[in-house]
Amino acid sequence: MTDYAHSDHASKSRAEKARRLAAYIWDRGITGAELLDMPAATLRKLARAAATNPPSTGETWTNVAQLLDEKDTWAARHPNHPAAQRNHADEKLLWVKPPITPW
Repeated sequence: MTDYAHSDHASKSRAEKARRLAAYIWDRGITGAELLDMPAATLRKLARAAATNPPSTGETWTNVAQLLDEKDTWAARHPNHPAAQRNHADEKLLWVKPPITPW
């Protein structure tokens, strides 16, 4: 009996899902560290907003965070490249709340 979760097809599907999520999330200015700090409910909402079924494992979210970090590094080296521009950075506040400073 084949274990689908560990098959080549499943691995390719997870990688594609991670790339789709990373593209959506990066465009909103969310970093890998911020993503990994999000509660599970927020991650599920974020995946749905990206028109993607939420990943069933934390492994996919870890891959997404790694892709975000890689894209940040690339974008810093190529700031004038069109792919280094975030078109929805203003939406970051919908997902990542800034810390509240006490009085």
